[in-house]
Amino acid sequence: MKLSDNIIGFHHYAIKAKDYINTIHFYKQLGFVQVHTWSLPDFNLKQATMLFHPKINIYLEIFDKDADIPTQGRKRLTDDEYIENALLHICFTVKDAQLARTEALRLGAIDLSKGTAEITLSSDLKDIAVRNSLVYSPNGEVIEFLEEVSFL
Repeated sequence: MKLSDNIIGFHHYAIKAKDYINTIHFYKQLGFVQVHTWSLPDFNLKQATMLFHPKINIYLEIFDKDADIPTQGRKRLTDDEYIENALLHICFTVKDAQLARTEALRLGAIDLSKGTAEITLSSDLKDIAVRNSLVYSPNGEVIEFLEEVSFL
């Protein structure tokens, strides 16, 4: 069986939390619910949580900051503000990008886009107008709020 035929869906993304409890709390405020917790001493994993968002049918896995879980790049050092890696951002489809940004800021996120942007993504085939906003979660990952749009 070809890999493309074997893949049946996108299951989850995983993050390492600087503040495990606060990170879980933030994502719960976005509609995720905690469905499982565990530890794996062989991987120095003291705490792990699987969250699920029932409305969008996606899981988010959160590990404590000391977990020795395979990742790309190097570990963030104490004074590092930002380390670039392959995962650029997490994007949620929303009804209102400005409202999502404002609510995320109220929940402890840090503003990244300084408002809502309206951008046209142009190509030879067609132009697609998008409206979005960006924040840093309290844990530091970039979250994009993108108003519903079709790329098809």
